[in-house]
Amino acid sequence: MNAPDTPFPFDEAVTESLASLEAKVIAWRRDLHAHPELGNREFRTSKIVAAHLRSLGIEVREKVAHTGVVGILRGGLPGPVVALRADMDALPVTEEVDVPFKSTVRTQWCGSEVGVMHACGHDAHTAILMGVAEALAGLRDRIPGTVKFFFQPAEEGPPDDEKGGARLMIEEGCLEDPKVGAIFGLHVTSNHATGKIGYRVGPLMASSDELRVFVRGTQTHAAMPWRGIDPIVVGSQIVMGLQTIVARRMDVTREPSVVTVGVFHGGVRKNIIPDEVRMEGTIRTFDEGQRDAIHEHVKRITEMIAAAGGAQARVQIKRGYDVVVNDPALMEWAVPTLERVAGEANVGVVDKVCGAEDFAFFQKAVPGIFLRLGCTPPDREVAKSAPNHSPRFYVDEDCLALGVKALAMLSLDWLVAN
Repeated sequence: MNAPDTPFPFDEAVTESLASLEAKVIAWRRDLHAHPELGNREFRTSKIVAAHLRSLGIEVREKVAHTGVVGILRGGLPGPVVALRADMDALPVTEEVDVPFKSTVRTQWCGSEVGVMHACGHDAHTAILMGVAEALAGLRDRIPGTVKFFFQPAEEGPPDDEKGGARLMIEEGCLEDPKVGAIFGLHVTSNHATGKIGYRVGPLMASSDELRVFVRGTQTHAAMPWRGIDPIVVGSQIVMGLQTIVARRMDVTREPSVVTVGVFHGGVRKNIIPDEVRMEGTIRTFDEGQRDAIHEHVKRITEMIAAAGGAQARVQIKRGYDVVVNDPALMEWAVPTLERVAGEANVGVVDKVCGAEDFAFFQKAVPGIFLRLGCTPPDREVAKSAPNHSPRFYVDEDCLALGVKALAMLSLDWLVAN
């Protein structure tokens, strides 16, 4: 990457724009928080986003991956193309945070009535990127290249019978016309204090795969277990056997991994041994080789333990999100920009996160980095703060301005350097 002729030519302008933008970003975030929408149903949110981008003279493409919005800001000078991404969807969670803009929304999801809450901070992400768009639109004549804004639906996943999210946006061409050269994104987290930005070179967030196991035995009276084959006992042995995969089959000096069974369902009455047990779980890895190996171990261990107990087992593994891998060269390049934006003491390497993110699919297509933006206020202990996806998840709005400045400066610095 080339060094700009004038060091950091946009710093002053971006800082000045934030003085008037911060109140707007907070207001947008509160409005979105009070009106959350689930994946592929972000109708109100996408209309607000599209209208805002059009008001700035930004080219807008709507209904990308159902409800996604792509904005294209063409700078006044020739240059490359950079993309910035924010997710828009909420979660089926009933909010317990006592704020004036608390969500009271309820809706239907997968056949059940649920509360809806921005329990993962996507309202903050959307508001931040709306702020970045306004800041950069005011500088368009000086921008050497093009900035694309991806407002993505369904990061938390679409309904079971639908496609959606980053993968579908890519399939529908969001990275093309004009072709993107790099992409930046961030995520608010209560694991870090407001004012802090966390990063990591290489794997940052885990892949996520769904595991389902069906164990078939032979139903009998619970008082005569010898007359049947007990799938509950066999299933319990399978759960224990699966724990040996990470403990004894994976090289823990390379990367961590997780195999968890979170659902174990079998039987309807205390004195009946059932025919079948169903188990569900998750597999998390930071390495594609280990991911494939764990899938093989799960299938082999499950089937062999079932056979040893006289039962039959069927394993289903649905591949989900890939590993979020920050491009090493791009990440190392970005650190000085982040330190300039937040202060050197406020930028640091963070631990890997076993949570998953479909930002990974953008990174598999183009070089990209994903950042962690602290959102726990200074008067609260980070260790005691409610995590993302909790009904008590809380975002300190003082983090929003830093998010705007970080994404704005990363995109501008990258365009100038390339």
